Amino acid sequence: MDKLYYPATMHPEEDGRYSIWLSDLKGCCSQGNTLAEAVENIKDGLGLYCEEAEEGNLVLPVPSAPDKVPLEAGEFVVIVEFSPSEYLKTRSTRAVKKTLSIPAWLNSMAEAQQINFSAVLQSALVERLNAGLNG
Repeated sequence: MDKLYYPATMHPEEDGRYSIWLSDLKGCCSQGNTLAEAVENIKDGLGLYCEEAEEGNLVLPVPSAPDKVPLEAGEFVVIVEFSPSEYLKTRSTRAVKKTLSIPAWLNSMAEAQQINFSAVLQSALVERLNAGLNG
């Protein structure tokens, strides 16, 4: 699941701002001073929803077809493009504890050089998985 495309309902407010919500994701709503800002803000809501779903082993609902989104007068649909992996790379600070084993001689050498095991493992995994912030 590299990218998600959810239809969002955009509601222009009388003061020129926009309210936005994803009817497929109950309670996922936001607003912005401009259309672009509202779309960016709803992505944060979508990211939080994805984090909650991941932690609770929940499946995200399949996005509705844009022409099936109910609209009121003046409202319109925009498609929100969202990458859960990119969101998590840049915003998730949750750490996961892992237990691993290495040879005793390697442990001794690393400790003698005051190596930060977590930092080395993270760096190696990012490189191995080609999961850098830009990729």
